[in-house]
Amino acid sequence: MARGWESKSVESQQADAGTARASGPELSPAERDRLQQRRTIELALAQTQAELGAARRAPHRDLLRQRLAAIQAAIAALP
Repeated sequence: MARGWESKSVESQQADAGTARASGPELSPAERDRLQQRRTIELALAQTQAELGAARRAPHRDLLRQRLAAIQAAIAALP
């Protein structure tokens, strides 16, 4: 039975994703934890910045600015 081009594309994408993961340098568990922590904090930073841009009420903006300062301090404290 012939496969459609969509299934071939999905198969190709899955193969490429597996290759990309395998080709990177091996990280120690501690390095993986630090990298994951950095990514999590950077995502929180991006989310807070987006929320700050959309915030309409002054008390909410103040709260988001405080959160933003705390996130930036956490990024600066990362090794």
